[in-house]
Amino acid sequence: MAPGSDTAVISVGTRCDVRRLPPGCHGPPSPSGVWQGLDVPDPLVSRTAPGESRLSTWVSGLGRPAGAGFAPKAGVNAPGGVPCSPPRIPVVPGGLPGFSKEHELGVNVRFRRRPQRAGVRAVAAVAVVAALVVPLAVTPASADTVHESAAVRQDGTAQTRAHLRELARKLVEEGVPGVIVRVDGGHGRPVEISEQAAWTKKDHRLRADDEVREASSTKTVMATLVLQLVAEHRLALTDPVGKWLPGQVRNGGAITLRMLLNHTSGLFDYTDDPALAPALTGRDSHVWTSTEILGLVSGHPALFEPGTEWSYSNTNYIAIGAVLEKATGKSLAALVRERIAGPLGLRHTFYATGSAWHGRHAHGYEPDAAHMPADVPEEFRNYAGPQHDGHVDVTGDYVTADGADAAVVSTAGDWSRFYGALMSGRLLPAAQLAQMRTTVPEDGPGDPDGLGYGLGIETAQTSCGTVWDHVGVVPGYATYNVTDSTGRRTAAFFFATSTLLTRQAHQTGAALMDAVNCAVFD
Repeated sequence: MAPGSDTAVISVGTRCDVRRLPPGCHGPPSPSGVWQGLDVPDPLVSRTAPGESRLSTWVSGLGRPAGAGFAPKAGVNAPGGVPCSPPRIPVVPGGLPGFSKEHELGVNVRFRRRPQRAGVRAVAAVAVVAALVVPLAVTPASADTVHESAAVRQDGTAQTRAHLRELARKLVEEGVPGVIVRVDGGHGRPVEISEQAAWTKKDHRLRADDEVREASSTKTVMATLVLQLVAEHRLALTDPVGKWLPGQVRNGGAITLRMLLNHTSGLFDYTDDPALAPALTGRDSHVWTSTEILGLVSGHPALFEPGTEWSYSNTNYIAIGAVLEKATGKSLAALVRERIAGPLGLRHTFYATGSAWHGRHAHGYEPDAAHMPADVPEEFRNYAGPQHDGHVDVTGDYVTADGADAAVVSTAGDWSRFYGALMSGRLLPAAQLAQMRTTVPEDGPGDPDGLGYGLGIETAQTSCGTVWDHVGVVPGYATYNVTDSTGRRTAAFFFATSTLLTRQAHQTGAALMDAVNCAVFD
């Protein structure tokens, strides 16, 4: 895609953590040739916060090429690292910004930037993330977005609600099937908004309290479970993963649980292996086990020596899930239910082991093959599910490769209560909460946005305050959850797709992320 073209999508695909694309890093073209670099003005790049406030990339799946990026701070895991090349953001025609396995938006909107990857899963994840990132980066409307976010912060709840609803409606007009926004500023009733396209109402009437697939936000839950076991002296962050999974993880003797949790292990991201494409698009009935996924990854070389760099990899949490089950003798579904959802009364939060939902749930969609952007790789052009109005309803799809990296289902309200309990110390002792919030710089020392990844959670400096968050993306579902350091102020939004098809939708998505971040501090 060339600058100035009408479509800046990242595209399609599968669950991607839409996190931020490290400003200053760019990746090689994918085998299909769909990745292209877009120069991003320094002012824009310097305005984003960890994960979403920048339009940077919020696709948690976008990976940084091996050997590029992140020079860790002294004492983090190890010295060294190679500075990134000039700021560039990958774009795949047809995708949604910020949500890739969740590669994660824009100008004042601190969008998660994930190291870009040129693999299969990156394509889908990038779509969400890039969409939000690119438009702000290349259009004069960016300045207006910044001014609007400041107004949101100053005008109070009524104006904030009106502005958020206006942005949600615009996104629907621009092709997003459905949007949910929830903001709880810690005083009064939360702002809850739901908007949907008319053609989706035959399937479901969207509500702000509907269950959604949280995708990569699952990582925050998994990290919480690990730290609970650390507090009970059943695990140690310094344990090599090989102690618990002997022979299953490459460099298992040198990779610690901490490195898995903060993405400094150097393990290849399994979602970038073409063999997983059918599983990631709902076309494979085989349920991949953690042993099978780790075995697949063992055939790929390490991205770097353990502890020397940072690169978002979903494989890390597949290994974490296997360790949790080995250490406790319980399933991940049981651990989430008994240690988090049950004690907190989260009736709509659970670890999914199939396609079944527990209550009212949002429908998720992807474009059908005829409406899929031309540059989307063949393996991601066909999703399983009923088709109508140019879309595939992927609500019933079970991504058979999803596990400890992306399997949790929840609601915006439940997630707000989870963040509140987590940040206030109800779920973790002070020492373990401090460990969770000890971050590794995603963009190297001196990053003005302070983007950092802790243990299953990210942080960023936005124009309105410091936030902690995570982005998640799987087919049909893109989520962003954010909190302040106390857990008393939270927000979330959801898109009923992982594919944004127009430049305007990207731009509006970035503005929404910006507005949500600032609304937390309203």
